Amino acid sequence: MELALEEAHRGALEGEVPVGAALLCADQIVATAHNRPIALCDPTAHAEILALREAASKLGCYRLVDGVLVVTLEPCVMCVGAILNARLKGVVFGARDEKAGALGSVFDIGRDGRLNHRIEVRSGLYEEQCAALLREFFRVRR
Repeated sequence: MELALEEAHRGALEGEVPVGAALLCADQIVATAHNRPIALCDPTAHAEILALREAASKLGCYRLVDGVLVVTLEPCVMCVGAILNARLKGVVFGARDEKAGALGSVFDIGRDGRLNHRIEVRSGLYEEQCAALLREFFRVRR
């Protein structure tokens, strides 16, 4: 989570919503990323998506079956869809997203028994630090 928080801080310095991610496969960090939709003019450039793309490119396969994504904020519907398509083993996130979270807060897509893949979910890791970073970012802008 510390690497994901570092990425989130980088995003904040760039004026992006401070969300960071780190993707591990076989207990090795294979990708890190932060939100970049503004810089890339790409609505899909969330930290999770960028980390998945980097990991898949490095490993030469889009199926990251041993992968665990660590992210500072609960992933949205789009990101959970990509996580499911990548067949990740699990997701660990810090702060809950009560407005758009798709791993338990608003939806629980990753553990929906109707889908062909489910992911292990762990929440609350470094929760206060992750939430404080987001609160401060938005406090300054409002």
